Amino acid sequence: MDQLRQSLLDAPIIEKGEYQYFVHPISDGVPMLEPELLREIVIRMIRKADLENVDKIVTPAAMGIHISTALSLMTDIPLVVIRKRQYGLDGEVPLFQETGYGESEMYINDVEAGDRVLVLDDVLSTGGTMKAILDALTSEIGAEVVDVIAVIKKAGENELDGTEYNVKTLINVTVEDGEVVVVDEHGDG
Repeated sequence: MDQLRQSLLDAPIIEKGEYQYFVHPISDGVPMLEPELLREIVIRMIRKADLENVDKIVTPAAMGIHISTALSLMTDIPLVVIRKRQYGLDGEVPLFQETGYGESEMYINDVEAGDRVLVLDDVLSTGGTMKAILDALTSEIGAEVVDVIAVIKKAGENELDGTEYNVKTLINVTVEDGEVVVVDEHGDG
């Protein structure tokens, strides 16, 4: 996991109010994403996630799409993108997400009761988006969540703490004094 770790340690830090935010190709699309880094991440996900009997990979737009696409290509598991735009298609399920940064509605298409899904995202921070997605998939749709994985976890409390949802991560970090600090280079799970 050398490339992911080093890329996080080298990530620029910006201030958003009182919040120190790292800018990274996986979570922000800048600086540019090198194929070697994406390949390393997908290989680690294949090794860590429970992919047996998964019918669909489910990811929220936008920053989970590139990771999920690469994983889909490597595993031949179809990909469903949870969109921020409503299309009004049959079976479309709205969900309300609230994060530390804002709130919005998202829409799930092409997931049905009984589907076995892997939920994938780029970063687990406040847990608001992930919790809303998992609740909608299980409670509203009736899908079976086989596994949940995020590339990066920002260490600290999140909305999934104390729930039945367990999120596997590849690396856990925090930002202290203007620098990324790796809390757990192997992540959770």
